[in-house]
Amino acid sequence: MTKAIMVVGTSSHVGKSLLATALCRIVWEAGWKVAPFKSQNMSLNAAVTPDGFEIGRAQAVQARAAGIDPSPHMNPVLLKPTSRHQSQVVLRGVAVGNMEVREYFRGGKQALWEAIVGSYEELASRFDVIVIEGAGSPVEMNLKPNDLANMRVAEMADACVILVADIERGGVFASVVGTLQLLDEAERARVKGIVINKFRGDPQLFEEGKKWLAERTGVPVLGVIPHVSDLAISEEDSLGLAPRHGAEDAEATLRIGVVRLPHVANFTDFDPLLYEVGIHLVWVTTPFEMEGLDAVIVPGSKSTLSDMVWMRTCGLDVALRKHYDRGGFVLGICGGFQMLGERLEDPDQVESSVMRTEGLGLLAMETVMTRTKATRWVVAEPIGSFAGEKMKGYEMHMGTTRVLTEAVQPFARLTLASGEVTSDGAVAKDGRLVGTYLHHLFHNDEWRLRWLNLIRSAKGMDMATATTSFDRVEEDAIAHFAQVVADNMDIERLFALSGLGKAVEA
Repeated sequence: MTKAIMVVGTSSHVGKSLLATALCRIVWEAGWKVAPFKSQNMSLNAAVTPDGFEIGRAQAVQARAAGIDPSPHMNPVLLKPTSRHQSQVVLRGVAVGNMEVREYFRGGKQALWEAIVGSYEELASRFDVIVIEGAGSPVEMNLKPNDLANMRVAEMADACVILVADIERGGVFASVVGTLQLLDEAERARVKGIVINKFRGDPQLFEEGKKWLAERTGVPVLGVIPHVSDLAISEEDSLGLAPRHGAEDAEATLRIGVVRLPHVANFTDFDPLLYEVGIHLVWVTTPFEMEGLDAVIVPGSKSTLSDMVWMRTCGLDVALRKHYDRGGFVLGICGGFQMLGERLEDPDQVESSVMRTEGLGLLAMETVMTRTKATRWVVAEPIGSFAGEKMKGYEMHMGTTRVLTEAVQPFARLTLASGEVTSDGAVAKDGRLVGTYLHHLFHNDEWRLRWLNLIRSAKGMDMATATTSFDRVEEDAIAHFAQVVADNMDIERLFALSGLGKAVEA
């Protein structure tokens, strides 16, 4: 019978996703077939599965840690906020429309729950262990009756629950005791262990704290996980958006800015740049912050037209055009690519209440939002200034873009899974202006090196001859954090509490 281990937290951003990732790797290395599961996710940081379905990025990373391909069943419900009161609903990997919060509370959640149960049962029929990640806190009392991601899931899966608290936030004792106290008796009985996360200093100093928590709650502390900085593992949500910097900040030779749009999506597209020596990567929210940059990236957005209006309100549109006019580089990805054009239209209000707006006017093209969403992996062959090795990327966008002049050349030729060949994006002849629908672009090491060298060349700098393998960086990060957790958590006791017993022979 399939066993389930569930990770819930005292609040958002306590480390649930990373701990679930580590447990997937630990369980897999112990010899069991394991899969991740998050019933309902609210995130603008998504991934596309090999068969073209959309799920939360954290579950795709967890699948990698488990040694398997990601599946839409690992995240059956993904909510992507388009405004304060509305989210796009992605059901088992397919966008099915928008839902207002009021509609959700009026009963729209029942169809979502049925999808959740069906997806869990599908995974349970194929795997020995399911590592489940909760969402936020399980005791948001105003939301608890409608919660589809925490203790209701634990009951459905008959899961062994561990509660994670972030000691860095302060108030760790109150958050643990308060969370357990607010659970009802049956829910509390499912919590078999406590994990204290992000501990700085000597963990022996917390021995008295462990003893106090165990005595006060009746739940053992299974581990005290040390703080690990600069892990190259994708963040799940915007709470992970901290000021970013390069690997060698003091010796940075290139300054690259990413516009921090209000509805920024897939912000981990740019993580590989963080591990390039000599790169300083920063978020940009004001025209002042754009001064002195060598390149500016306009990222994807879940509400492209309203974010374009925000850029104009902030004066970032003028600042970006000035940056380009004085020789700077500009790269737009997905929604950012759409913003580079002259006009954007959303006649059916697919993404927001803004139906029409001017773009940045850097490329002669226009985009019209449509209800159909493209989600697919492709093989891309860069052309023009970036001609070179083929690369892999994925599309995840709504809308169609029409080029208005033959002077705008495509960025790449795409080969789809069907074998069809088409084109993507646009690029200026000198390579300083690039627009593309392709996410995962910077994860292609050879292309990333080529783009950075083009900027170096324009500055009269020496070319770099090698780059960091980000795939290796990411894999090493998963392995490293899994080892940190294994070294600082009573895994044998966790296995016993969850009914797994001892590790099996791999």
